[in-house]
Formats: sequence, structure tokens, C-alpha cells
Amino acid sequence: MLSPSHHRRILKFPLKPLNSLIFTKPAFFAAVPADPPQPPATPHDAVREIVAGITALGPARFVTDHRFKTLLSGLDSGQVDGIISDLRAKDSDCAVGFFDLLRNECGFKHSSVSRFVIAHVLAGRGFVHELRDLLHEMVREEGSGSAPSLSELLWNSFNDWDSNGVVWDMLAFAYSRSKMVHDALYVFAKLKDLNIQASIPTYNSLLHNLRDSDIMWDVYNEIKASGVRESEYTNSILIDGLCRQSLIQEAVAFTLESEGQQSGPCLVSFNTLMSGFCKMGLVDVAKSFFCMMYKYGLPPDAYSYNILIHGLCIAGSLEEALEFTSDMEKHGLEPDVITYNILTKGFFLLGMMNGAWKIIQRMIQRGVNPDIVTYNLLLCGHCQIGNVEESLKLREEMLSRGFQLIDTSYSLLLSSLCKSRRVDEALCLLYELEAVGLKPDLVMYSVLIHGLCKQGEVQRAIQLCQEMSLKRIFPNAFTHSAILLGLCEKRSISEARMYFDTLTKKDFIDNIVLYNIMIDRYAKLGDIGGAVQLYKQLTEKGITPSVVTFNSLIYGFCKSRKLTKARRLLETIKLHGLVPSVVTYTTLMNGFCEEGNTPALFELLREMEEVVQPSHVTYTVIIKGLCKQGKLQESVRLLDDMFSKGINPDEVTYNTVIQCFCKAKDMKMAFQLHNEMLKRSLRPTHVTYNILINGLCVYGDLRDADRLFFSLRDRNIELTKVAYSTLIRAHCAKGDARTATMLFYQMIDMGFKISIRDYSAVINRLCKRCLTNEAKVFLRMMLSNKVSLDEQICSVLVQAFGRVGDLNSVVEILPTMIKCGMDPG
Repeated sequence: MLSPSHHRRILKFPLKPLNSLIFTKPAFFAAVPADPPQPPATPHDAVREIVAGITALGPARFVTDHRFKTLLSGLDSGQVDGIISDLRAKDSDCAVGFFDLLRNECGFKHSSVSRFVIAHVLAGRGFVHELRDLLHEMVREEGSGSAPSLSELLWNSFNDWDSNGVVWDMLAFAYSRSKMVHDALYVFAKLKDLNIQASIPTYNSLLHNLRDSDIMWDVYNEIKASGVRESEYTNSILIDGLCRQSLIQEAVAFTLESEGQQSGPCLVSFNTLMSGFCKMGLVDVAKSFFCMMYKYGLPPDAYSYNILIHGLCIAGSLEEALEFTSDMEKHGLEPDVITYNILTKGFFLLGMMNGAWKIIQRMIQRGVNPDIVTYNLLLCGHCQIGNVEESLKLREEMLSRGFQLIDTSYSLLLSSLCKSRRVDEALCLLYELEAVGLKPDLVMYSVLIHGLCKQGEVQRAIQLCQEMSLKRIFPNAFTHSAILLGLCEKRSISEARMYFDTLTKKDFIDNIVLYNIMIDRYAKLGDIGGAVQLYKQLTEKGITPSVVTFNSLIYGFCKSRKLTKARRLLETIKLHGLVPSVVTYTTLMNGFCEEGNTPALFELLREMEEVVQPSHVTYTVIIKGLCKQGKLQESVRLLDDMFSKGINPDEVTYNTVIQCFCKAKDMKMAFQLHNEMLKRSLRPTHVTYNILINGLCVYGDLRDADRLFFSLRDRNIELTKVAYSTLIRAHCAKGDARTATMLFYQMIDMGFKISIRDYSAVINRLCKRCLTNEAKVFLRMMLSNKVSLDEQICSVLVQAFGRVGDLNSVVEILPTMIKCGMDPG
């Protein structure tokens, strides 16, 4: 006979995934060499022989016998039920051992009858945890709605068995723990009919599942009426339910009412109440109950402190959270890994990575080892501040220590890598998380698809979309919008339209976002007809357009210079019950600005101010319109008006005005505006300096342009290729080939990509001034840098050489022209 210790060891075998296998001829048995033929056993003989063999030898020894394998291959589920029932009567340990061996070693799926037989054996032996696991597995497999059939089987076949009441109670508990509340209530009703008393753990489990509804009071009243002894968790579950239902006053009253009872309020109840207040953001109220605990002689435990510390961290009161941590230590309670994790998360929420690291260091110094939550918090924190490299290093450390990343960590890592344009690494992570048994979700796939599209790899994005669909993870509008945007930006409009039409024909989308993407693309390409056609299509389908839809249409009409139709769309927006946005008015105003219609600009501004606050972009458009009309002083006054209205101009606004003063040859005012930017803590951009350098080159003194250029460079202010090119062209036009050449070499040394246009601009200007020798220097530089000639440069050079009578140079350039595939004739 198997000993009780052996019995427990068998029960701890891991449960393997069950399949629908009916035990006929497993491959394991079929592979064993056959013994000499024996007369076939009848089913009754086989059952009797198996029972006898197991009783004599024990399950472990009997199953290694070849005769057993032969007998077992012919058994069906009903015969197995019979064997287990017979074994239970003879030797219950053997029954349990045989049950587990069939399930765990052979993958056999037991019937509900066999499971109930073993459940009664376990209940009789007092193996509560094993009984709980067995019934939990059964109800999970049988599924929701199975309570009536299982209850009928338990009543009809096991009603007079010993420990039947325990099995009924545990069945109700299993349904409740599996969140099959209706099935649990059905079994509870049966318990009342059979006059079986439910246990307090079963009551508590049901109460926990019903704590979001008023039905919890029915369960609680039944507990009181039954006379069953409540546990310390019963009241706390009810208090938690009241807090979750936002019945805070009732929760407090219920807690304090227990003062008059024999036990009084317990620590768990206070902790639950504090947790409820913290979740509602009422940390100060939670603190008052923390103090009240001492009044009832209930010193707070580590869990009490952790609740308050968490509430304070979520509220952003980190300093006070740290004070409570110190108070915790003063009262002889050591902060645990949960405490440190809460504090770490608090610092992360405020973006204070240094503070988080200090908490981790303190944690390690105190001998508290970081757990998987700590590592995942650190990883998420690094991802959120864009520190991808540190996140990846932390991931390696986690894996080396045997920790597993959670779904959220993988999701943030994928997102961070995609934002850093490291999509291939992100894809490797996707396959890694699948390899460790996690399942990628829609968000992860959508992030990857978006990342691929931003890199221009739209085809790979489409393939990934197909891959996720095969895994029954279906793309949503966000996923499709990423692909559609990628096709619009990186491929042709016809490909984008084909993809869009495929979705539309399948009636997959009624999402305005996807229509907006296509309408916007048509508008930006100047195809207002295509945009309008899609607008008509969506209205015919009954899809409500958004303000974004109309903004794109207005842009398209303005681009096509159909301002009357664009203006009319403002009324259409209002007819749809929508409010025009800042973008709506600004786009329309920009259209009138391009036409030079200043009165219409100010009319729209007045209308806009009644609906929505103009932005700095709106004023920039108006300033641009005034500048176009040469009304420079009015544009400066409008700049001052912006400040008086609390609207801060940005660099673009100032650049617009500065450029206009440069064109008006008023460089003094242009530099005054530049200085005003600095006074207002606005950092001039490279565009600002490009405008000023160009203004000095074209309308001012070239020496001033040189001084400004070299001054900026000496101050390590980043200059773009445009600044160099502007100055080089100006020196060429003035005939100062030496300075032009020096600046050109500097431009190359800065690492700027030099194109044929850059060489052409210099050579053209030098040839106009008949500086052919200097032009030949740039020609040789161009050829040495493997930049091919074009016909325009050759034509300019040949004509210049002819004007100065340099026929040798004409002859020298002819072979080069032929080599480049040009006709020298």
C-alpha cells in the first residue's frame, strides 16, 4: 500500500495541458515490442485483472508491466471509472495513484465520475489543497454553465458517500474562484436544499466576486444567519466592495459599527478602508484612519504602511512617502521589497530616475534583493525617458538572473526601439517573447507596423499585418492607418488608394481616420477632385466627417486657389454640428494671404476670435500677409499685440518679420528683431541666421555677412550648409574667388553632402566674371570628388573659355564631355 507521503508526492505532479484524447492506443504503448500472442481479455476480465494487479503491486510497479499496457490499450472511459471506483473500495491510495499516473504520465482525460470519486477520497483524508486543485481543474475544463450537470451527477451518484458535504462546498468554491459566479450561485442553492453548510472560505470567495454589486449584502446576511464563524477577511471584503462602489460613508460606518462587537474592528478592515480611500485619491483621510488604528490598539503592520506610502507616491507626495518609510523603521518594521518597489515607481511617475536609483541602492544596502517587479519597474522607467541602451542592458541582466520580462516591459521596449528607428531589434524581441511563452498583443504588433512604415518599409509592415491575422490577432483602424500613412508618404497615391479600397470593399472600415488620411493626401497633392470624391463616399455611407476632414478639404481648395469654395466649407462645418478649429481658420487665412487679400484675413480673424482663440501660427500667417503688402510697421505692431494678448510668438513668427525687413533692405531693424528674440529667451534658429546672412549678402555689406558668419562659428552656433552656400555664392559674384574657395573647402570639411548644384552655382558665378582659372579649380575639385559633369556646366565653361580666348581649355574639356556621355558638337 502506498504511504500518505507517497500519496502527497503523486498529487504534486504538474498538471499537463489536457486534450480530448480518449484512451485507446497511445503511441507510447504501441512502440513497445509485442510479447507472444495471448487470448484477448473481455472488458470485465481486464478491469478485474487491472484492479488485482494494482492492488498487489501498487500503481507505479504495475504500469511498467507489459501486460498492463496491453490491457489498458483496450479500455474506455467508463471502464477506467469502474477501476477507480473498485480501487477506492479496496485501497484509496491506489485509486489516487492510478488516477494521477493515467492523467500525468499518459495524458488521459478523466471523466467527471472519476474526478468526483477521487475528490471524495481527498476530502476524507483532509487533503484540502489537493481537493481544491482537482475541482478547480474540472470546472475550468467543463466551463461556464456546467454547474447543473455536475450537481446532478454529484447528487445522483455520490449523495450517500462520506465527505460528500465537503465536496459540495469545495465545488461551490471552485466555481467562485474561477469567476463563474452564476454556476457558484447554483451550487450554493443546492447546498441549501441539501442542508449542507458552506464554509467561510467559500462564502468569502463568493462575497469577493460579488463585491461590486448589491448582491454582496445577500451573501453577507446569509453568512450572519448561518452562524458560521467569520474570518478576519469577511468584513474587509465587504468594506472593499463598499469602497469600490464609492459608498465611502457606508464603508466607514460598517468598520466603526464593529467596535461594539466582541472582536471590534480588525487590522485587515482598517487596511482595506485605507486602501479604498487611497485609490480615490483621498490620502489625507486614509492617514486619519492610520492614526485611528492606535486608538483601537492595532499597531499598523508593513502592509498598512505600504498602502499609505503607495497612496502618497501616486499623489506625487514623495517626500511624505519617504517620511512614512522612516517612521516604519522607527516602529521596528523593516521596509520590504514591496515598499522599495512602491517608492521606485513613485519616482518614475515623476520622471525622477536619479531618485529611483537611490531607492534601489538603499534597498540593496539593506540586504533586500530586487525582485522581478523591481527590474521591470527599472526597465519601464528607462524606456519612458527614452534611455533604450540602459533598458537593453537591464534586460540582459534580468535574463542572466533568471527573471522573466512581463508583457508591459516587452511592449515598452518594442515601442522605445521603434522610436529609435531600431525596428529590426524590436522584431527580434517580438519573437523572443513568443519563445518564452508570452503572447504578443494587438498593441505590440501595431507599434511594430507603425515603426516599419515610418522607416519606409511598408511591404514588411503589410507582411507583419498578415502574420498577426494568421495568429487570430486582427488589425484595427490604428494598424491600418499606419500602413495607409506609410503608403501615402513612401509609395504612390495609387497604391495607397488600392489598399484603402480593399478595406472599403470588405466593409471593414467605417472609421473616419482612414478617410481623413486619404483625403489629406489628395489635398496635399493638389488633387482636390479625388479628395471631394472620397468626401462624398463617406457621407453616402453615413460616416460623420470630423473637423480634420474639412481642414484637409479647405487646404485642398486653397491650394487649388478656389477660395470661395474653401470659405463655404466653414458653414458646412457648422451644419454638421462641429466647431471650426484653430487649424481650420489658420489654413483658410493662409489661402487668402497667398492671394494678398488682407481685408479677408482680418475679417476671418474677427470671426475666429468669437469661436476659438487664435494661435501664434494664426498671427504668423497674418504677419506674412502684411509683409507681402509691404506693411512692415503694422506687422511689428501685430507682434506687440500678440504679447499683450498673452500669445507668445515663436521663432517662425520672428523669422517671417526679419526676412521681410531684410528684403526691404532695413538690416538695422532686422537685427533689432533678432536682439528682441534673445531678450525674450527665444533662441534664434539656423533659419534665422540664414536669413540674416543672406540679407547682408544681397542687400547689405558682404564684410558684415563675413563678420556675422565667423562670429557665429566662433561661438559654436551650429550653421547649416545654406549659410556656407549663401556666402560662397556672394563671394563668387563679387569676384573674390579666394574666399569662396576657402569657404567651399570648409563646407566639405564640415561633412556636408556636396551636390552638382553646389559646384554649378560657384562655376556659373565665376564664369560670369570671366574668372576661368578659378572656375577650373572648382572643376578639378568636382571631378576628383567623383561628381559627374552635366551639360549645363560644360556649356557655361566652354562659353567662358571662348570669351577669354582660352581655346586650350576648350580642347581639354572635350574628352571629359565625351567620357560623361555628352555630345561635344
